[in-house]
Amino acid sequence: MITAQGIETYTRRDEEADIRYFCELMDCRDVDTLVVGLPKNMNGTLGEQAEKVQDFAEKLKAACGRKLVYWDERLTTKSAHRTLLEADMSRKKRKAVVDKIAAVYILQGYMDSL
Repeated sequence: MITAQGIETYTRRDEEADIRYFCELMDCRDVDTLVVGLPKNMNGTLGEQAEKVQDFAEKLKAACGRKLVYWDERLTTKSAHRTLLEADMSRKKRKAVVDKIAAVYILQGYMDSL
């Protein structure tokens, strides 16, 4: 069984630097598929944020030459918060890792579907 692991939380800079960073990361880790969390509305529709994510992901796909898969990210942040609360983690520490945990849930969901 393969499990998803969080590496780090990346803070976006500008589009060119962001694309360069992610392409280098995928090269270093021999990644062949880019799994991107798609922030759908609760009714399943795509809003403005989802369109921004898709636009960036398509640019990343073109620049890095990887297969691209979108994965529904609804409720992953809420689930991550719940997990961290159950682990009795302080609010300050939760804030530092919640995005990483949510990303792990997205990637693990995709891997479990294979």
